[in-house]
Amino acid sequence: MASFLKIAIRNLFKKPSTDPYPFGETFVPKGLRGKAQYNARACVACRMCEYVCAGGAIQIREVADKSGLEFILWHNTCTFCGLCEHYCPTKAIRLTEDYHTTHRQEDKYRYVEKGFIKYVNCARCDTPMVPIAPELFNVAFEQVNTDIEKLRHLCPKCRQERALC
Repeated sequence: MASFLKIAIRNLFKKPSTDPYPFGETFVPKGLRGKAQYNARACVACRMCEYVCAGGAIQIREVADKSGLEFILWHNTCTFCGLCEHYCPTKAIRLTEDYHTTHRQEDKYRYVEKGFIKYVNCARCDTPMVPIAPELFNVAFEQVNTDIEKLRHLCPKCRQERALC
């Protein structure tokens, strides 16, 4: 009993050994996998993120008026594994170092990251298509010249027809 009192009295005069979170600054280790951030301009809707998502937190679906695709990432089911970031060819998804995921209970179905990919029309046949991001061309080609840049504005079918000519 005496040893317990000795430890209790010694601990009363020591500083806390924990971080002052949420009331003060706290240490964030470099490379911490926190909440995902989505860039709709870089997304090519390949759906690889949706396929590899371990928690099933990512959905890409067409909106009702067929004007584009809606990207939804549910933070409540995200496991912060980083597979979406790793497999995204254009780096449209990246994990931040922001680990703050607290929210009110009534907001649990609104705690999402959303994005919208608006369809553009093919320059040749006017078919609606997902725009090809410049980031994808930077991955695919070392140098993007004007001929390759013109391909960005064609649907896959028109690109094939142009390649055959």
